Amino acid sequence: MLRNELRQILEKGLHDVEADWTVPAAIINDPEMHDAERERVFGRSWVFLAHESEIPERGDYVVRYISEDQFIVCRDEDGEVRGHLNSCRHRGMQVCRAEMGNASHFRCPYHGWTYNNKGSLVGVPAGREAYGNKLDKSLWQLKPVPKLDTYKGLIFGCLDPDAQSLDDYLGDMKFYLDIVLDRSDAGLQVVGAPQRWVVDANWKLGADNFIGDAYHTMMTHRSMVELGLAPPDPKFALYGEHVHTEHGHGLGIIGPPPGIPLPEFLGMPENIVEQLQRRLSPEQVEVFRPVAFIHGTVFPNLSIGNFLMSKDHVSPPTSFLTLRLWHPLGPDKMEIMSFFLVEKEAPDWYKEESYQAYVRTFGISGAFEQDDAENWRSITRVLGAQYAKKMELNYQMGRGVYEPDPDWPGPGKAFPMDYAEANQRNFMEYWMQLMVTDPAPHNKNGKVSDAAAAEALTRAEA
Repeated sequence: MLRNELRQILEKGLHDVEADWTVPAAIINDPEMHDAERERVFGRSWVFLAHESEIPERGDYVVRYISEDQFIVCRDEDGEVRGHLNSCRHRGMQVCRAEMGNASHFRCPYHGWTYNNKGSLVGVPAGREAYGNKLDKSLWQLKPVPKLDTYKGLIFGCLDPDAQSLDDYLGDMKFYLDIVLDRSDAGLQVVGAPQRWVVDANWKLGADNFIGDAYHTMMTHRSMVELGLAPPDPKFALYGEHVHTEHGHGLGIIGPPPGIPLPEFLGMPENIVEQLQRRLSPEQVEVFRPVAFIHGTVFPNLSIGNFLMSKDHVSPPTSFLTLRLWHPLGPDKMEIMSFFLVEKEAPDWYKEESYQAYVRTFGISGAFEQDDAENWRSITRVLGAQYAKKMELNYQMGRGVYEPDPDWPGPGKAFPMDYAEANQRNFMEYWMQLMVTDPAPHNKNGKVSDAAAAEALTRAEA
């Protein structure tokens, strides 16, 4: 149960984000808020685990996380994708201590219980002497991820066995995910292992930044304009559409600044352009044709960046695709996992140029990445203090300036410029709905129950 003080903060926040477009600062860096978040947000949401191309062969595996629980995501001997809790059923020891590899079996180093990659317990040392051969191994398999599913190569897991389907959870966001994930016949491949690093910042700041914060680029990344790595207009992220859908998802779709010609379809190779025009719907092609940047977040902690940028000040811009996982390690610390993806059928020259553009801008040492991380560290440190966490944060950008765009060809609620904060409010509102709703937020269709949400709002307005 939530402590009364936390509940009051969240219920007031739920009211204010709708009525006043503000968000309580206390949600960023508070240990009790983080403890509740692990159960109420990460215990109920579909969380990205891996891309199928990371485990192409039978026996391939990676170790990934939902909050603090770690799972072996593997392709078993029959080629099926599975997810097992990385914990022996005897004493709870890790059965896999490498982050990735290929194995037909996983053995606990403590007492030697051994599991195959389907999760079945197949070996118990001294079984005859210790258990009289009476241990029923079928009852002691590795615990599976309660719900595991894939969408266009992305593997998601959910700890709530009663959660809605992944298909319903993604909802209208699939229209936009397809533009990124499904534009070639052979699909995408993750190149190499994801880059990983730890930042002293709350995970929600990364999700907030990617879901809709185009506004920060003018100040935070101005040096990139001056270095010739971004279009020569400090407001280059203004010119686009700001879109959000149900369940807290959202993205920004930015076109070229006025007077600055950029290639259609992010300048992708001709063979990929031919395929995407055949595979995507006419509405998706219309959305994608003028794009220069796509940034978005699938609630709670998977972000997408598909950007057209130069690797240096003399090279033409090249597009690249990165996925970001903001893995919480505490209220003031997260591990960032950054994946580089490229179409399998893209020509080699494009793959190399795309990778170089990624590494030099949004890779672990990329200039954009360092700019953002310093801001997130400072915000987290400041908002963890006693007085600072009592204030409210302003999410009012666009208020009285513009209305939803009636001509937007895609689903969701869209606004005709990317300097807005509707996506962030949508994200925070869903986050607070999950936080204040006890204990099962879903109705029989798996969605946040209208009655539960209405009850929470009534309490907030009281």
